[in-house]
Amino acid sequence: MPAERVNKLPLDEDTPRPVVVLDQSFASGARTRWHSHRRTELLHASGGLLVLNTENGTWTAPAGHALLVAADVPHELAAYGCVSMRAAFLSDEILDGTMSRDCRVIAVSDLLDIALKALAEGPLLYDPAGRGGHLAALVADEIGRAAEIEIALPVPQHKALRKLCRELIQTPSLAHDLDGWSEVVGVSRSTFTRRFRAETGLSFAEWRRRLRMLHALTLSADGVSLRLAAETAGYRSTNALRDMMRRTMSRTISKAAAPAPLQRA
Repeated sequence: MPAERVNKLPLDEDTPRPVVVLDQSFASGARTRWHSHRRTELLHASGGLLVLNTENGTWTAPAGHALLVAADVPHELAAYGCVSMRAAFLSDEILDGTMSRDCRVIAVSDLLDIALKALAEGPLLYDPAGRGGHLAALVADEIGRAAEIEIALPVPQHKALRKLCRELIQTPSLAHDLDGWSEVVGVSRSTFTRRFRAETGLSFAEWRRRLRMLHALTLSADGVSLRLAAETAGYRSTNALRDMMRRTMSRTISKAAAPAPLQRA
């Protein structure tokens, strides 16, 4: 059965408040059309898995994390597993220049989760000088303090490398070695590795490990057993998948050094 296409989400980012939070629900397999927003958007799911695609890459938010999408970035969103979600729209003023011009995956603290819930349950036109205004400021502050996990899957701009990555995203278990992929692209091994790292910030091996982990996470969120998810994604065992997940979730980006934005196509 094809994934459900969501033509229009019940969004209201024009509400004249610095932070607007709305409750949403996605059925498993739901996917939005490509769209963008005039404000920075935060997407936090209480269950399931959210996967965000842009022209420049893929970001996945596992449990306890949220997607941050910069304003005016075209994207599509896919949901795996039954997802109850909150969408928050944040003004530039309240973010105070802390948001990069791309996307991020951040850890959601208990305080941020509670503040989002409280704003979603209150009136859209809350009193900026009252409880709603205080909650909005708390949301922005917690986002600014949140740890970011290095889970992005950037896509190269080089035509042949981009085509290869799209093919791998469709079939993560393809089994060529580095020499085989260099031959497919039509360059030497050294040129392949140098250009791939220059365009993605990752070695090809690290990029592929990350892709396989994300593929396994989506399968698992859809109800596939961890063993079968690991096997389908190209892992030799569930322990290998668990180790990769543990290493990825433990790597956070320092707040002192913001990541450089990916190049646009």
